[in-house]
Amino acid sequence: MVAFDRVESYVARMGPAWLAGAIAAGPATMASLVTAGAGFGYALLWIVVLSAGLGALSQYLAMRLGLLTEAGIVSVVEERLGSGWAWLLVADTVLASGLAQLVIMKTVADVSATVTGLDARLWAVCWGLVLAAGLAGGGYRIAELGAKVLVSLVVLAFVASLLVVPVDVPAAATGLVPGIPAGVDGALVAAGILGGAVHITLVTMHSYTMRARGWTREEYGLATFDIGASMLAAFGVYSLGIFLVAATVLHDPSVSAGGLTATAAAQALGPLVGEHAKWLFLLGLWGAAVSTLGGNTVVPPYLLADKLGWERDVSDPRYRGAIVVTALAGIGGVFVGGQFFPLLVLTLAFGLVGTPFALALVLYLLNDGEAVPERTPTATNVGGVVLIAVTAITAGAFLREQVAGGFDPITLFVLLFAVALGVATLFLLALFVRERLAGDDPAVSSAD
Repeated sequence: MVAFDRVESYVARMGPAWLAGAIAAGPATMASLVTAGAGFGYALLWIVVLSAGLGALSQYLAMRLGLLTEAGIVSVVEERLGSGWAWLLVADTVLASGLAQLVIMKTVADVSATVTGLDARLWAVCWGLVLAAGLAGGGYRIAELGAKVLVSLVVLAFVASLLVVPVDVPAAATGLVPGIPAGVDGALVAAGILGGAVHITLVTMHSYTMRARGWTREEYGLATFDIGASMLAAFGVYSLGIFLVAATVLHDPSVSAGGLTATAAAQALGPLVGEHAKWLFLLGLWGAAVSTLGGNTVVPPYLLADKLGWERDVSDPRYRGAIVVTALAGIGGVFVGGQFFPLLVLTLAFGLVGTPFALALVLYLLNDGEAVPERTPTATNVGGVVLIAVTAITAGAFLREQVAGGFDPITLFVLLFAVALGVATLFLLALFVRERLAGDDPAVSSAD
């Protein structure tokens, strides 16, 4: 009875991890899952399953750092490692979330244009203004609530479709064997799926959302339950439902990551809702994009405010101004060339490239006796190392295939970005090993 009462109390107080889950369950993840199923059948089921577990683990590591330090991640990095490391983390996060902002805004504008017949550029301006005014003034909740209702309907439609479509269970079971289909598409889609769950924006923002709720180390059990219910359970069901339906209904080896459109992807819901599939899917994609925009817009302002010593609240005009700038800057996404559906997958893959560095920082600080006096369990450290290794290997496979496909300005930028963060991660590892061999805890003076 006591355990039931505790669970009931936890359910009533959940929150921060669900915000991360809402962003993770955005249009880019939906696009990656549908593209994976359509192009490769059940072959990538293993990474769909793995992504939910690793996503929960990354949130747990970030949660542990946030609760035990009771501070934002950027301020902890600056205090323990110095300003340069803090700025590198801010730059990494801003680049990843900035690209996501542009592509998600393009998605919202294009889908709004398809539904209404009005120009996408007009919709981009409208949504940019709604974001700026709503998030800076606190009036965005109604739009986001409506968007979440639409997302929930589409997720339920995918889950219900599992009862209608003939999932080939033996074939699906073979997809649990790890392996990435050869070529750029296979690596891109695998990186997109994993990047949807283990993304630098989700890792960095978690400490701030917990602080906004006033959580401290006293809420450790609640925060752990929050992650398990949102990322492991809810996000896991979301991912499996979409992937299995897409793999069963849409699988066609001729489908490429760059060729699948939202209209074609909508046919995954055909067996359940028939001729209404296109509009239901587009509305769900639109809702996911609107909901994700709200969470993504506050990420750069949170980190900048923490780095520059601002209040992370709209009562501070500097923070409010950063939100407005971020929201309005997203309007430029409507001018990004190409179809938004494949661009969404590429966005997550790019974000995954910057994620191992952020995870390495979190793990380093968790083992810094002055930052976190409580010893980190061995199992947590092992899980963290595995998480960094899996994200790095998946991101590396994506980069290798991109480079093999030829150089262009975007590929060159992503490669330089990856090299810079890879060098920083290796330097951080060397610093950690040196300090442990010396028998000292990491200190600011040793890394500044």
